[in-house]
Amino acid sequence: MALSEVEELEAELRGLADDLTTPIPGECLLCYLYRMLEFGCRRHDFTRRYQRLMAPRATALLRRLSRMGGCCCECEIFLNAYQPHPRYFGLDEDGEVIMEPMPVCHGVRRGSSQPCCLWHRRPRCS
Repeated sequence: MALSEVEELEAELRGLADDLTTPIPGECLLCYLYRMLEFGCRRHDFTRRYQRLMAPRATALLRRLSRMGGCCCECEIFLNAYQPHPRYFGLDEDGEVIMEPMPVCHGVRRGSSQPCCLWHRRPRCS
């Protein structure tokens, strides 16, 4: 039985979505999540996808990110837990980090859920 045009188009779109949201080999979690924010904040869907595809042994990843302040979504990881390292990003006249263009991920070893050197922990508030 042949697929209808609609079913073929849906299958093609699913394939494209999969290609666009697959982590690049060696890409760190935070560079991947920052890249995925282009598609909107989806709770922890992208974190789970990264963990499943790139770091399957990092079973405590969501708990760790939650303890760091990223308990509800990927946006919170960037608001509360990690920030861009100013050494690798430009600064505007007010001293704010310029995120565009995004530098290329410096990479991590296979199976790692740690960020590359483009990111560092936000200081904790007391």
